[in-house]
Amino acid sequence: MNADTLLFFQGHAEALPLYEQFEQALLERIPGTTIRVSKTQISFYNRRSFGAVSFNPVRRAAERPPVWFTVTFGLNDRKKSPRIDAAIEPYPNRWTHHVLISSIEDIDEELLGWLEEAAVFSAAKR
Repeated sequence: MNADTLLFFQGHAEALPLYEQFEQALLERIPGTTIRVSKTQISFYNRRSFGAVSFNPVRRAAERPPVWFTVTFGLNDRKKSPRIDAAIEPYPNRWTHHVLISSIEDIDEELLGWLEEAAVFSAAKR
């Protein structure tokens, strides 16, 4: 874990072990992923950004569990699932999805599959 990641989780230290599990699963599933940490998010890249982790509150505070973070990914179509808290189409055929992660069980085949699909979609963009 680098210093930038630790700084990102300052104020959300209880979510760090969950993020570490997520990062490990993502890197195993999508080799060659580059990680960049900024003040507001941790981004995952191949040629371009295909996903991110943030504390973007996609649910009202009363509906959020005590430990959480948001995973965001972009696809060419809208995925329909009760797990997806928000999906927007910022421009044609580019859907941005937000999923709240609050337990290790949330880091499953479905989520990792969406991220893998997002990495392929991102790599194919010109």
